[in-house]
Amino acid sequence: MVETPHASLSPSAEASRAAVLRGVGLMALAAMVIALMHVLVRDVSKDVHPIEIAFFRNVVGFTMLLPFLLRQNRALWKSKQPKLQLIRAMIGTCALLSWFTCLSMLPVADATAISFVTVLFITIGASLFLGEKVGIRRWTAILVGFCGTLIIVRPGTEVFGPGALVALASTVFWASALLCVKVLSRTDSSVTMVFYANVYFTIFSAIPAMFVWAWPTWELFGWMIVIGVMATIGHLCMAQALKTTDATVVAPVDYTRLLWAAGVGYLVFGEFPDVWTWVGGTVIFLSTVYITYRESSKKRIPHGPTTPTPNAAAD
Repeated sequence: MVETPHASLSPSAEASRAAVLRGVGLMALAAMVIALMHVLVRDVSKDVHPIEIAFFRNVVGFTMLLPFLLRQNRALWKSKQPKLQLIRAMIGTCALLSWFTCLSMLPVADATAISFVTVLFITIGASLFLGEKVGIRRWTAILVGFCGTLIIVRPGTEVFGPGALVALASTVFWASALLCVKVLSRTDSSVTMVFYANVYFTIFSAIPAMFVWAWPTWELFGWMIVIGVMATIGHLCMAQALKTTDATVVAPVDYTRLLWAAGVGYLVFGEFPDVWTWVGGTVIFLSTVYITYRESSKKRIPHGPTTPTPNAAAD
């Protein structure tokens, strides 16, 4: 009797395939939840300032993660690089505030497509500031990715407005924050980084929120709690997906965020990205997947920390 491919798999192969399926499933869930959260941010921002929404998102996220942090060894709360933790939090707060602001200015699908460029800035920053070697093939992928960005924003047209500039600024901030994470990961544990990020993000986002503060209705307050819960769940799913299987496997699934953003954005706001957004987003996506693949290949021969997966810290 001829054995089926499934029956011939060894236990280790079965476990590996199960891990891949779990990782892909978790990343798909993360992409859906985060895209829906972005649509909700855009909707709520019609009545509440996006900076205030970002503050509530941080408060809810910190509240959800606080029980986990309290169960950890308090010694892990102490950073070996406190100044860099502070800098990382300041940059990350700018990234979050600018991202929520651009969501109030742009169709969600357009902002999502632009966000894929974050990995390109990370790779450039790692080469310029961390001394990581970037070969000609990755530089080519970066150039191709930026061509995709130009296809989306199309300088000289009405598309290239304040919203697109804020979105691009947000990607630069996120890339800078993730470069700080790459350095911090050499000395600080993930628990330490989560603790400092949640504390500082909440404090730093409260300061600008005071200048635009308006007490929301109970309904809007409830929606902002939902935003915070969705953001936290989405990023926990993404982190678990990256922990479960290789980034090269799950990174392409992140592209489904654009599909969700386009579909739900059309149903809620009647906004559907034009063909150039799809073309540019696809070009950026392919370039970032290639860069992720090259980083994963390099990881097999240790050269230090690798490039974070696209949008791992975003939102």
